[in-house]
Formats: sequence, structure tokens, C-alpha cells
Amino acid sequence: MSEDKNRNSEAELNIDNEFADKSDEEIAEIIKSAVEDKRDDIISTLSDFIKIESIAGEAEGDMPFGENVHRAFSFMLDMAEKDGFKTLNADNYGGNIRWDRKKTSERDETMGILCHIDVVPAGKFWDYEPFGGDIVDGKMYGRGTADDKGPTIASYFALKCLKDLGIKLSKNVEIILGLDEETKWSGMDYYLSKVDAPDFGFTPDADFPVVNGEKGVLTFSLAQKFGKTQSKGISLKSFKGGSASNMVADYARAVINSKNKEDYQWIREQVQSLASSEGFELQARGVGQSLEITAKGISAHGSTPEKGLNAISVIMQLLNKIPFDNDDVGDFIKFYNEHIGFDLNGERLGLMGVEDEVSGKTTVNVGVIDMTQDAVKLTVNTRYPVTKTDEDVHGAVAETIRGKAMGIIREKHMAPIHVPEDSPLIQTFMKVYKEATGDFEAKPKIIGGGTYSRAMKNFVAYGGIFPGEEELAHQKNEYIKIDSLIAMTKIYAEAIYRLCK
Repeated sequence: MSEDKNRNSEAELNIDNEFADKSDEEIAEIIKSAVEDKRDDIISTLSDFIKIESIAGEAEGDMPFGENVHRAFSFMLDMAEKDGFKTLNADNYGGNIRWDRKKTSERDETMGILCHIDVVPAGKFWDYEPFGGDIVDGKMYGRGTADDKGPTIASYFALKCLKDLGIKLSKNVEIILGLDEETKWSGMDYYLSKVDAPDFGFTPDADFPVVNGEKGVLTFSLAQKFGKTQSKGISLKSFKGGSASNMVADYARAVINSKNKEDYQWIREQVQSLASSEGFELQARGVGQSLEITAKGISAHGSTPEKGLNAISVIMQLLNKIPFDNDDVGDFIKFYNEHIGFDLNGERLGLMGVEDEVSGKTTVNVGVIDMTQDAVKLTVNTRYPVTKTDEDVHGAVAETIRGKAMGIIREKHMAPIHVPEDSPLIQTFMKVYKEATGDFEAKPKIIGGGTYSRAMKNFVAYGGIFPGEEELAHQKNEYIKIDSLIAMTKIYAEAIYRLCK
């Protein structure tokens, strides 16, 4: 053995001995102090990272998700290599940053931290530069600060602190970098076809204290062709609303025709009456020979439709008052108001029994409608309980529409995940969180949203939004509190230590 290798072995032995007689609580304090020492580095690194507009786009050469995502990917890998980590690049579809500690002839157990470095488009109406990483009043603003670049940098520095301290772990740890989580997940699919998945871990892409379950997601469409009309009365020329199945429709527009212009005045009165009585943003105006009706709702994620107001349902409530000359059109509108409307749990759609004690009721979001005088397609996004199946939802809806002229089309499905509260993984995450925050009443939660946890076995979502904080992912003025960024870094570092010591 060379003299250098002898020195390295002695240094490592001294580091190991330094922590050998310390309790977990004492080591936790050492970890927290190490994170504080890196506070400025954590902040500046995240600010630089935010400046990269890593919106997944079309492939460019050997960059499957475009140049900007590749720049963000290179940013992480280059930093990790300089800091002494091993890195892996799976053909630019994804990669990992790895710290190997245990050396045996057998396969080592590995903990994974599953992050994503792509972001959604900035959108409009920001008060700050969306890709500036500016800090104002203790908050860093920018697209990705909360989802998911902030938690990614926190995870990286958590691992770096443990490595720099020389704390001995019994398991390998790797940070996996996903590049198109906000779109198709094709990068993660490719990565997992080339690289073994870790044995367990977390994704820092949801909420604290810990998410031990994610509801199943079934998206389906209700479709129907209408019979011909004589166009002797009021006809529905078109009705369109919403942009995605997993978003509450914040805008909808219907165009109505009638040869009797007095009908338009009567409809205007109905619009004014409904807007006044319900407080809806509902308007009617003449457009050529037609009457245009528009509704503004409130956007929200499809997993939490109660936080929004569906503009499609607003217009449907109005259309229910109008005697259309096509009976099929009128019947569908009546069906919508009787079986969907503003019922966000799908009870009137037949989903009353699709619930459980663990994760509650099913949620239903009408995301998109495309309706003309000839046909309609209504796209619905449901989040069903962890103990139920997609067939429970599909079967209940199919029974509700039995005997009607419409059909149900399955669009997309993601199975639920659930890790019991008493599992060692959940218990460790909860213990670290409670001791770090003093929130000893906290309990694991189940969400309707979907994270990368679904991509691998024995994974859950752990942070990075603390209870009571604004959830501004995908919205204007997204930010992360600097104190929260540092706090989650400490939590992640201690959780890694506890699970891998």
C-alpha cells in the first residue's frame, strides 16, 4: 500500500472514530451546524440554478429535452464531479450523483433521492424576474424555487455535508436527476431501463411532514354524437373550455345561434341573473349573428378542485335554463348538471362508494369540454382512494351512463401508492421532521397529486413545502423562503444519516 493510501485510511479511521462514541442527537447537531456553515453556498448555488430556463422542449441533437434542460443537467453533474461525487449520465435522458460508502463483494443497498430539474413555463404577470433568482424579504423568487430546484439543491447539499463531515454510512446514496417530470416522464422511463433503481428513498417534491400515499389517477372522456336538428329555435354552435384534464378550467366560451333576436335578450337577462345571484364572472355579447357567452373561473390543480372554480360548470348551469332545439344537446346539458355540476366528489356520477378511511373520497375535475351541435367530448380527471382501483371508478361511471347515448373512453391511468404509517421508512421521516420542527402532532398525509414516487418501489414524497406555507408551484411569483431552504437541507441530511447509518 502506498504512503498516500495509508494516510487516507488513517484519516478515514480518525473521522469514523470521531463519530463512533456520539449519539444520534449529538450527530444531528453537528449536521445542523455543517449546513449553517454552507448557508451562503446553498443560496448562491440555487440562485445560479434558477437562472437556467430549464423548460423541457423538443430534442436538439443529442439533447432529448432541448438545450436549456441539458444546461441544467450539466450544471448539477459538473458541480457534483468537482465536489468529489461519482456521476452517471444515461444518454442525456437522466442521471445520478452518487456517494458510495460501503464496499463489499455483494450488491450494496442504496438509498435514492429522486429529484427533477425541469420546470414549467413562467407564464405572465410576475412581479419579479421569473428566472432571476432574486432575493426579497427573505424569499428567493423564480420558477423552480419550490418545484423542484430548491428541494433538489437542498438534497444535494444535505448529502455534501455528510460527505464533507466524513460520517460513515452503511448504504450508498444517490441523487437521481429527472429531466421531464413536468411533461411525459419519458426520461425517467429511459433511465430506469438502463440503471438499477435504488432500494428505497424519497422525492422532495410535495409536502412535509411526509406523504405516505398518493391517490390513483384515472382520466376518462364522456363522448356522444348528437342527432340532427332543424335549427328552428335556439342552437348551440360551440362550447369549449379548459386546457388540460388535470387543471380546473378557468375559462369557458359558448356560442349560441337563434333566428329570433328576442331570444338573445332573454338569454342576456339569464346571464345577468345568474351572475348576480351566484357571483360568477359571466358575460354575454353579440358576435356577428351569434351570442357569445364567456365565463371566468379560478384555476387550481386537478387534484384539489375545491381550490378553484370551474368555468365549464358555470356555463353549464346557465345552459340548463335554455330550451335548445336539439333534444340531444339539451339532454346532455341536463345530464351534466344532474350528475356532475359542482359535485367535486363524484357522488352524483356514481362514485359515492369509491372512498376509504385511509385516503377519503374520490375527487372529480372536469378539465376540458369540446361541444358542438353535432357532438361532445368531456374530459374528466379523477383521483381515487389508495385502497380502490381504476375499475371501481370506471365501473361506477359506466353504470351511471348505462342506457344513455354516450360512451366512456379511458384516457390515462396511474395506480395509487401507499406505504403504511408504521413502516420504518415513514417512522424515520416523521421522527426527523418532528424533532427538527417541534411539531409533535404532525401526521403523515395522503395527497391526490402525483410525484416521481410512483416511478420506484419503497419511495415516498418528503417535503419540501412546510405546513402553512403558500403552494405556488406552477403559479406566478413562485418563491422559497431562505429559512425554509436551509431547514429542509438540515432535515434531509439527518434523514439520510438516520436511514443509512
